[in-house]
Amino acid sequence: MAATALTNPTRLWTAQEVLDRSNPVPAASGVYGWYFEQAPHPALVAGRLLYVGIAPRYMANRTSTQNLQNRVRYHFRGNAEGSTLRLSLGCLLGLELRRVGSGKRLTFGQAGEAKLSQWMADNARVCWVEHDEPWTLESALISQLDLPLNLDQNGHNAFHAQLKEIRARARQQARELPISE
Repeated sequence: MAATALTNPTRLWTAQEVLDRSNPVPAASGVYGWYFEQAPHPALVAGRLLYVGIAPRYMANRTSTQNLQNRVRYHFRGNAEGSTLRLSLGCLLGLELRRVGSGKRLTFGQAGEAKLSQWMADNARVCWVEHDEPWTLESALISQLDLPLNLDQNGHNAFHAQLKEIRARARQQARELPISE
């Protein structure tokens, strides 16, 4: 069963393995799950599934072109503007969110994103399962499991309000600071 592959994985993969040239993540549709050796916040438990994501994302007027391989890799080395997981983790870890470029995009800046990438390399572990319509599996997982780092469709989660507030505070503070280079 697909859910079991995420909740009780036979293997978790590190940043080094995923970012290696022989990347084990398939270039296919599916759902990925994130575990952390060290919890990014005292209210969270290390070593258990804390977040699920999907590729591609289904939207009312189109489906994204992402696949598991490029999405998982992006979470490990991208930025907070393109990864809600990175945004949540950085905010929980106390990194300073900043407006960059034209001022519309929010990231942790070059230094903050590098710190977050290193923290993820040290602590984040990922697994995945291929699925033709990952949005259906994602909805089922979010409704049935305790996934504190997921916000979308997850208002019932005990950590939802706290994470939402932490992220909102970080965004507000970023808007009050000058645009970062």
